[in-house]
This record gives sequence, C-alpha cells and structure tokens, in this order.
Amino acid sequence: MTAAGVFADLVDQDAVVADLRAAALAAADQLRGGPGTGMTHAWLFTGPPGSGRSSAARAFAAALQCPDAGCGHCDACHQVLAGTHADVRVVRPAGLSYGVKETRSLVLRASSSPTSGRFQVVLFEDADRATEAAANALLKAVEEPPPRTVWLLCTPAPEDLLVTIRSRCRLVRMRTPSNRAVAELLVRREGVDQRTAAEAARAAQGHIGRARRLAVDDEARTRRLAVLDIPGQVDTLGSAMLAAADLVQAAERDAASTSGELDEAERTALRQAFGEGATGKGVQKAVRGAAGALKELEDRQKSRATRIKRDSLDLALLDLAAFYRDVLAVQFGADVELSADPARVRAVAGASSPETTLRRLDAVMRCRRRIAANVHPQIAAEAMTTALFTG
Repeated sequence: MTAAGVFADLVDQDAVVADLRAAALAAADQLRGGPGTGMTHAWLFTGPPGSGRSSAARAFAAALQCPDAGCGHCDACHQVLAGTHADVRVVRPAGLSYGVKETRSLVLRASSSPTSGRFQVVLFEDADRATEAAANALLKAVEEPPPRTVWLLCTPAPEDLLVTIRSRCRLVRMRTPSNRAVAELLVRREGVDQRTAAEAARAAQGHIGRARRLAVDDEARTRRLAVLDIPGQVDTLGSAMLAAADLVQAAERDAASTSGELDEAERTALRQAFGEGATGKGVQKAVRGAAGALKELEDRQKSRATRIKRDSLDLALLDLAAFYRDVLAVQFGADVELSADPARVRAVAGASSPETTLRRLDAVMRCRRRIAANVHPQIAAEAMTTALFTG
C-alpha cells in the first residue's frame, strides 16, 4: 500500500476519502469513550456503475477495524481487503433479488458482538436487489443496531432504497472518475502499457472494473468489438435478427463460463458437508437432507446465471449506447473524447442524421429498460435491432 493506505485505489474520489478517513478516526475516538462526532452506524454508498462503491465501502470497513484508521499494512487491513476478517460480512446477492429469509439471517449475524475486531461490519453490495419484505427486515436492523455494529449499503442511487432506510444512513456519493485517472490506475496496478490503459479507460467511460477487464482480457475486447460492429452490419431485417441472436448468445456464453466453475465447486462443497461417501448411523437421514439442500442450491445457481446473463447483455447495450452517443457528438461537432474508434464513428455519423441517431439511442435504452422489467432478452433485443435497421 502507498501512503494513502486502504484508500489508495479509490480513483478520483478525494472528497470521499477525506470524509471516510475522518469517520474512521471518529470511530476510534468513540471506542475510547469519546463522542465520536462524524461516525454513524449506517452508511449508503452510491454512484454510477464502476465508480468504486463497493471498493470504497470495503476500504472503510478496513479502516474501521484498523488501529491506525486504515494503514493498509496491519493484519486487520489485510484480512478485510482479502475477505477473511471474522467481523466483516460481505453480502453479494447472487441472483436477481435478495429475499427476506437471507436478510433475517444477516440481521441476526449483525446483532452479535465483534469476536476479534473493533466493530461488527456488514457490507451489503447491490442492496437495491433486496425484495420489499427484505428491505423492511433490513429497516428494523438499521433503525436500532447494536452499539458496535456498522451497516455499509451500496446502491447506484439513493432512490434505489426505501426512503425510511436511506434517511437513517449517511450518504457517500461516488463520482465517475476521469479517463486519465482510470488509465493511471491500470498502469500502476495491472502493469499494462499506457496506450492499452488509455484505450480501455476511454472504452469503459469511467467504469473501473470494466476498464480493468478490457485492459487485460483479450476475449472481453473481442466481444466489445463485435458489439460495435452491429451499427454497420444491421442493414436488412434478417441481419437485425441475426445481430439480436448474437447479442443474446454471447451473454449466455459469458454466463455459462462465469457460473460453471462456481456451480460445480458449490455442489461439491455441499455434498461433502452432508457427508457424501460416508457410512454409518444417520447417513440416510443426511442423504435426504442433502437432496433438499442441493435443490435449493440449484435454484440459487439458476437465479445467479440469469443475473450474470442479464448483466453481460446490459454491458453490451451500454457499449452500443456509448457508440451512438459518440456518433451524435460527431454529428453536432461536439469536442468530446470518443469511446470508440473515431473512423468507425465518423462512418456511421456521415451516413445518418442526428434525428436517426437519437431514435437508435432511444431504442438501445428502451431495450435496457425492457430487460430490467423481465421482458425476455431475445424479444427485447430483436425489437431493438429492428429499430436500429429501420432508423
């Protein structure tokens, strides 16, 4: 770690880092019996995708457990950042939603006293995926938490949570980092050359995780280029249907690749936990229990695969939206940095009008909304590519 400690990798977030450092120092004062002014029990980290919400929350969790408010060198810091600290619970909803059963279990865990750390910290990524019943269960915990329990909730926007929850949280707003800052991070942390880093940062438009993947993963770059080929390929109804099928199939392959290894590892671990291969008294009862648990696990895995597929498709749609935004910028003569290849952008810009580009951009964003509303991805994609063709 650098002198910035656990906050070193928060890109272009100076104001946020200053606030979190001050809160960590206030928390230490609170533990010593002081007023702890500036520290509170519930925090809401918001910001656009890729801005570093979860990274900021994790760094803050480390600072809370660290005797030096986030030095980055001690065992507490290393354990929190590695995800192994006994008193920091990180929740990542695997499926499209997070239910009340899981939330009640989480609340029960959060109510216990720290075992070895200074605080019991719950870091809830994608808290907006909580169902209405789950959100109500969460509200009760956030309203009256134990004195040494801290909730760190992450959502894209404050409005994604119940107003009663967000009114009890201190808001941390993450900004979209500049392309230059993201590129510098990639050079420093991933060891990529400056040109690759700059191209990845421009393509990702401030999404740090996306930029990192584009910088180091050849397959991710290939998939993005295939998406950016769509505007030049969709010139008949048949090609529009093929483009839609390719988009959805690429998302399905990404989901299968990402979840396949996870699924098998989880099934193996569960079977071992129920004593697969063992003999003796109680084995039959354990086998029956394993069957029910496996069915529940498979349901969760299916939900996770659906989420990964939709997230992958959404990334492709965002790339497409960014491309048409570039086209519109060229058509209006705006002096902005383009996310896609300038020659490709200018070719499409010269062959269409700004009005057509706006209709196409609207079709892409409408497709995103439809998929978020559970319209079948294939149907939503076909409607979009047909609109791209007809203009």
